[in-house]
Amino acid sequence: MKRNSPSSPLQPTRLPPGRHRILVVDDDPGLLKLLSLRLQANGYVVETASSARQALGRISARTPQLVITDLRMQGMDGMALFDAIQKQAPALPVIMLTAHGSIPDAVRATRKGMFSYLTKPFDAGELLQSIHDALRHAPVEADTGTDGGEWREQIIGSSPAMAALLEKAHRVAQTDVSVFIQSPSGTGKELLARALHRASPRREGPFLPVNCAAIPENLLESELFGHRRGAFTGATSNRQGLFESAHEGTLFLDEIGDMPLEFQAKLLRVLEDGEVRPVGSSSAFPVDVRVVSATHQNLEQAIEEGRFREDLYYRLNVVMLEIPPLSRRREDIPLLARHFLQQAGERGCKARRFSADALQALMLAPWPGNVRQLYNVVEQAAALSSTPVISETLIQEALRHRPEEIEPLAQAQQTFERDYLVGLLQATAGNVTRAARLARRNRTEFYRLLHRHELEPELFRRR
Repeated sequence: MKRNSPSSPLQPTRLPPGRHRILVVDDDPGLLKLLSLRLQANGYVVETASSARQALGRISARTPQLVITDLRMQGMDGMALFDAIQKQAPALPVIMLTAHGSIPDAVRATRKGMFSYLTKPFDAGELLQSIHDALRHAPVEADTGTDGGEWREQIIGSSPAMAALLEKAHRVAQTDVSVFIQSPSGTGKELLARALHRASPRREGPFLPVNCAAIPENLLESELFGHRRGAFTGATSNRQGLFESAHEGTLFLDEIGDMPLEFQAKLLRVLEDGEVRPVGSSSAFPVDVRVVSATHQNLEQAIEEGRFREDLYYRLNVVMLEIPPLSRRREDIPLLARHFLQQAGERGCKARRFSADALQALMLAPWPGNVRQLYNVVEQAAALSSTPVISETLIQEALRHRPEEIEPLAQAQQTFERDYLVGLLQATAGNVTRAARLARRNRTEFYRLLHRHELEPELFRRR
């Protein structure tokens, strides 16, 4: 296979098993080329960036398994790059290259989570060993198949946002901690919970989902914990609860935010003790269950309002996974739409593809209902299409909204600049000197910006 060269860092190769993609960042062209050749000679696929900002763009487009960066660079330096990576891809290991005089900075970085640092001139063997060690902790590339991707085959998406989520999910699946999925309705919380189960050591055990909002309050305890004959009117026989049924497997508690407050204390006791006592029984028995919970609600706000127990929240939320809304991963819309259209075809619909305008309409829609809404729109358009090609008209009818227009860059920049200035004036009560200092601009330049946006500082002064 033809190797990437420093002059073509974005060659879209599909990595064979065992190969890893490394991003090397340095503003010294000579060192960048030397590192690239050395790593390529050892079987790695190398991408390069000549600045930290360029590196962040590379990572946004395709997350590598490892970043090697110089510390001292023009503009944004290696430390600032590391901080940005921590926010964008916290699981991505980073190795820092530093001169002897910068060792204290590198030591501080390792305390903040950087994998390691090497001093220049570095030993080739030491570099390769450090890379080998770092890649043991590296995120798996979503399209390589090196993680045996059957576990997530029902989750459609290749966007950086989904790749980062799935990498985190695969990592936490190997542990046995409780996982809390926070995301808007319609994003696929149960699909992710099932994927977690399939990737876990419990994959041979049962996966049982339960919607807490769909079960009446007086039946929830019996549903989850079971009951004994005669425990209440209508209990004519012993009944096994979902906790017992999910023994050595995974129990998915969806819409946990709708669970009655009184019952939350009982659930907390089960999670803490690992024992279940059926309704009407005087004794408890142990259960081995991993709990994955989910909600579209803001549970921290629910805690403040007294609707959800704080101790239960922290018991459930050992690791949080946040599924991005569809509007934040628009790259996945064509993949999802074609997948749903294929499913519609299997049910007898004639449509086989989208027109270019129809696909653009799907890409520009706001999608408040997320993936569930996209499925509904595609299914409706496919059912009504009398030809193999779905038209834009059918998509717009299914969407029932005017297409959202993408704001031109110049207009978006002006909007941001104005909102930024308004925020400064509000924070400083119209004090231009303080506002200019916060913006790190001199007063004259700051006044020009205010004039450009027709903002009057005196209107923000508190009376």
